[in-house]
Amino acid sequence: MSHFLTRASLLPLLGALPLAPAGASDFIDDSKLKLQLRNVYFNENFRDEHGMSARAARTAKSERTEWAQGLLLDFQSGFTPGLLGFGVDALGLVGVKLDSGRGRSGTGLLPVHDDGRAADEFASAAVAAKVKLAKTTLKYGTLLPKNPVLIYNDARLLPQTYEGGQLISSDIDNLTLTGGRLERFKLRDSSNSVAIVPDGYSGEKGGDFTYAGADYKLGKSTRLSYFYGELENFYRQQLAGIQHDLTLGQGVLTADLRYFRSEDAGQAYAAKIDNHMYSGLLSYAVAGHTFGGGYQQLRGDAGLPYVSGATVYSFSNVGIGKFIEEDERTWMLSYAYDFAPLGVPGLTFMTRYLKGSDGKSNSPINESERDTELAYVVPHGMFKGVGVKLRNYVYRSDFARGRDSNRLYLTYDIALW
Repeated sequence: MSHFLTRASLLPLLGALPLAPAGASDFIDDSKLKLQLRNVYFNENFRDEHGMSARAARTAKSERTEWAQGLLLDFQSGFTPGLLGFGVDALGLVGVKLDSGRGRSGTGLLPVHDDGRAADEFASAAVAAKVKLAKTTLKYGTLLPKNPVLIYNDARLLPQTYEGGQLISSDIDNLTLTGGRLERFKLRDSSNSVAIVPDGYSGEKGGDFTYAGADYKLGKSTRLSYFYGELENFYRQQLAGIQHDLTLGQGVLTADLRYFRSEDAGQAYAAKIDNHMYSGLLSYAVAGHTFGGGYQQLRGDAGLPYVSGATVYSFSNVGIGKFIEEDERTWMLSYAYDFAPLGVPGLTFMTRYLKGSDGKSNSPINESERDTELAYVVPHGMFKGVGVKLRNYVYRSDFARGRDSNRLYLTYDIALW
């Protein structure tokens, strides 16, 4: 592919754009074009000893298994010269079914038709215009927001995308300001743009999502953050966080503390929300080893609200469970190893265990999860950027179906320029 996607072949196209007048060398020279190939195999077997009646279990799927190929073409231009710099970003997404079936669909890799069959393929294209003044950038169009009150989901074949505007400014040393307003979104297994709703909401209402916040580096070891987000007529949420690194012996001890305050807003279409979530994680990294332990608790009415399909800024948002139900308490333990000190850069291993208890839903909530991951990315040479990742998740609960999940990811990142 790279033999025809060259700078020479794209210069006439870029020169025709109104944002790239003749001589706008920064627009072209600072541009980046990347192709990412993702091949994903997803297998999930359900365990019905808890969380489902025997009658319901007889008619429910016993497994979900799909295999698909994804292609992500990401173009990011530089900026035109001058006080105000103009640019454009573009994203092309394609997902192709390799294997599925009506009784095995619904993994989140591919769209599912009304007859229960997965789509053969799906695709979308997106563009965002951007303007830069000093170290402040304003973008409008398709966005991939990543902040504590809204993180786009990129855990399957293609990423979740949003439509709206976002401003990021780092003109003040050590301070990054972020703000935005989003109007619609596309789920990770869909090419349809829909109204933004919270997770678990099945009504017909939707709303805009507005957010603003700041990240501040206090010296070399401490990072502070505060963010506010509101999904119109559903909920509002605040996040305060602090991270601190402490050199201890031959390693580094990191403390990460987070506090969420969530309330219903406006018409409260998703019912009453009024809760607090406290969480903390300690991790110690030394000689390639990282040991972690944490605790999290919700107090108040309802679980932690978040946008449908999004990733939650929580230590407990890991493989299958999220552990953010009303009044739930969760303990977390983890271990990771980077094999670089042994002379194998690019090879990593991780395992973790989570135990949630005392939560409330239609019945008492207790859940647990064990995750294991082995990954390797070729660090250099002819196959630099080729990656393989194997994940195994075991989830058990007394209010939802247990699951055993195996996932294999084959990826290849190619810098076309």
